[in-house]
Amino acid sequence: MSAASVLRMTEVILQPQTIAAITLCLTLLAVIHQHLTRASKLPLPPGPPGNIIFGNSIPKAFAYRHFEKWTQEYGPVFSLRQGFNTIIVIGRLQAAIDIMEKEGAFTVDRPHNISAGEVLSGGMRMLLTPAGERFKKMRRALHAHLQPKIVSNYGPTLMRNAKQHLLDVVEVPERHQDHAKRYSAAVVMALAYGKNPKSYEDPDVQAVNRCLTRLGNTLRPGVWKVDAYPILRYIPGYLKELQDGHAEELALFKRQLNEVRKQKERGEEIPQSFGKYLIERQAELELSDDETAYLAGSMFGAGSDTTASAISIGVLAAACYPEAQAKVQEELDSVVGRGRAPTFADQDLLPQTMAFVLETFRWRPVSAGGFAHKATKDIIWNNYIIPKGASVVGNVWSVGRDPAYFPDPEKFDPQRWLTKEGKIKEDLRSYSFGFGRRVCPGQHMATASVFINTALIQWAFKVKPDPTSPIDEWAFTESANTHPLPFKVIFEPRVSKSMEGVRDLLEDYAL
Repeated sequence: MSAASVLRMTEVILQPQTIAAITLCLTLLAVIHQHLTRASKLPLPPGPPGNIIFGNSIPKAFAYRHFEKWTQEYGPVFSLRQGFNTIIVIGRLQAAIDIMEKEGAFTVDRPHNISAGEVLSGGMRMLLTPAGERFKKMRRALHAHLQPKIVSNYGPTLMRNAKQHLLDVVEVPERHQDHAKRYSAAVVMALAYGKNPKSYEDPDVQAVNRCLTRLGNTLRPGVWKVDAYPILRYIPGYLKELQDGHAEELALFKRQLNEVRKQKERGEEIPQSFGKYLIERQAELELSDDETAYLAGSMFGAGSDTTASAISIGVLAAACYPEAQAKVQEELDSVVGRGRAPTFADQDLLPQTMAFVLETFRWRPVSAGGFAHKATKDIIWNNYIIPKGASVVGNVWSVGRDPAYFPDPEKFDPQRWLTKEGKIKEDLRSYSFGFGRRVCPGQHMATASVFINTALIQWAFKVKPDPTSPIDEWAFTESANTHPLPFKVIFEPRVSKSMEGVRDLLEDYAL
């Protein structure tokens, strides 16, 4: 066959209509094959009917809210199909414990994710890395550096930045959401690289926020059809946006880590950081240069994005639920008083404040839809089969709305987290940080950050809704890690008569 014939054949094969026809045939064959070869005679969990060829249509925006409707209709575990993929969605707490926790060894894997995992992240973002040696190496390094004992050493860093966060609110209260983003970026950049950006406009903060926006949009269900129909990856130019995004974020992560490496080579005294830890143990951890850069960078990115959102959700809840805010402030006045600001030393004496934080995690979870796991063996649950290879999604939004554990689930009620004696319940969780062996390794750092900022904000201010701009409690971004859309509140000084007085009370804080 001549070269010209091969070229013409290639052009025909790459025509969109040809690819669509091939995709249709392969999908039909896959569905028939799955039906005929599944070893178990047990049925899949029930679920909404879908197209016989393409399966179920999943909303691209706020799928987690739609899944809650299906949970109420089909039960705590239901099944979907998209293209070649079987998807099992878990929407109630006990089912999540049974499947995601007790069977954690067999749900630790991730589904093959071409768009966000393979192309955008180069297979190196721990969030999306499949189970295996690379995942084990990365998890070992992260857990060693983010265990609670180590996190406590970073208390002064969190408090210094929380102080600056409060001063930023005093200075420009209308930009409170930007201030939360600056706080989060500054803390995680300090932890990752020993650096301290001074403002939200810092080029590095802006660069990482661009990367995070891209990742969040890419992870929305159904946005990139290539994950259901892998043949689409061969359409010329189809994945260029993601390829360019990968090049940008890898360059950013490598540049940040190389700055730490150069400082170390010059013999400069550099602060303890995750980047320094990785450089010193890179050979021991058996990580390549790109893997090392991505591991430090992914920690920076993920921690910055989620913590900023969680802090802003706390502000939103305080404004919308003044009775809950008042209980926190009554506790702060009793334990801390108004003459000094709360610190981590007060934490064990502030259960009402922690209950408020835990309720914000449940009420408006940042990673509301969770991230898909993959079953590595057939799992039997209540006489249904969760087949090997299926994607298993713990829908965090629904799990935190299980009426058996969270009565009146739409109500914002911090008291649900407290015992009759006023202590935090130890037997209640909403799994806002994920499930099983894929639980977020930064959960202790994130909780500490949200706690200290919530305590400081509600100590310093009475947060009130702005009557000229009503708050929509449901107005959130459509990305995988959700953020409240811009909202206005009034920060009324409560420990002093003026904003200047609040500033004076913070003068010696965290020095």
